[in-house]
Amino acid sequence: MQTPLFIRSRIYRGSVYGSQHPLSIQRVPAVTDLCRALGWLTPDVYRTSPRAKPAALTGFHTEDYIAALMRAEDQQSVSDAVRTRHGLGTLSNPVFPEMYRRPATAVGGGLLAAELVRGGGVVHNPGGGQHHGMPDCAAGFCFLNEPVLTIRRLLTMGLSRVAYVDIDAHHGDGVQCAFEGSEEVRVISVHEARRWPFTGALEDSGGGAAWNLPVARGFNDTEFAFVLNEMILPAVEAFAPDAVFLQCGADALAEDPLARLSLSNQSHVDAVTALRALSPRLIVSGGGGYNPWSTARCWSAVWGTLAGHEVPEVLPTAAQDVLRTLTWRRKGQPEEALLTTLVDAPRNGEISPDLRADVAVLRARLGH
Repeated sequence: MQTPLFIRSRIYRGSVYGSQHPLSIQRVPAVTDLCRALGWLTPDVYRTSPRAKPAALTGFHTEDYIAALMRAEDQQSVSDAVRTRHGLGTLSNPVFPEMYRRPATAVGGGLLAAELVRGGGVVHNPGGGQHHGMPDCAAGFCFLNEPVLTIRRLLTMGLSRVAYVDIDAHHGDGVQCAFEGSEEVRVISVHEARRWPFTGALEDSGGGAAWNLPVARGFNDTEFAFVLNEMILPAVEAFAPDAVFLQCGADALAEDPLARLSLSNQSHVDAVTALRALSPRLIVSGGGGYNPWSTARCWSAVWGTLAGHEVPEVLPTAAQDVLRTLTWRRKGQPEEALLTTLVDAPRNGEISPDLRADVAVLRARLGH
């Protein structure tokens, strides 16, 4: 079996959307530093992400939009017309110094990941996962849609079917839009109900390509395990994909400020473990995640799982130091467990009758 690979880039270090933006935190650098402190990121397992060229980005985005995005970074300003048409220079998608280079690097990492799994394998691209970007505009902190462009690269490489699984707290509307009615891509999304972008209803099948499961506030580990085993895994397995792309957003964790779900990161670890067995190729991206400690711990735990490392019960001092140096304008240092451990204690609970009923609806589409 090929060695799992980790994609990194220096573009993320110090790059923020602005001091008041939810992405004012350091996420990918924290994952990189934490994994290195644990001895999990030796030179043989990481690859440096290239920056995707504009021509590659037009595999989903319009030429006008890419030109506007590049111009906005160069000029560090946008006109009212560009703001209205392309969604640039807004509160969610602000002008900042790396507003083109950073997302283009995330896409470059995804395209590299596709090439790296050509013959089979596993790649973690924590800088990727921007699932809201639309062909002609930015949306939801996403200037470019890395999952769409990565999946399209997989298909142009000759793969017949790709399963996209999204466990971010927010519905991956841009990905569903891209593959509406597709027979080559199955889009499976578990997301918080009545949460922006307010899409992904249970009855929305994306022209037959999408399995959407909106879940209630307080969604817990027991419920996630039920959904994983009763809906996600059967839907992926029935599709018999050549590759699985997991958008592993960390905003479904209990500590996240932009959602009201209650998962531990053990649910994310369980998801990558189970999905890895269903395809010869697995790409795991980042996504949402707006608490620096919980996000860094989650994606590091995911990488440790993919790479086959034993997770220590208590982090060594060097790893704790990485977590203790993180800052967040919303609060000071968090509870000690977020500084001294990597995997959360389980957050179990009851399975709601409504969730059981909704999963049954989706299973019925599989003929189960």
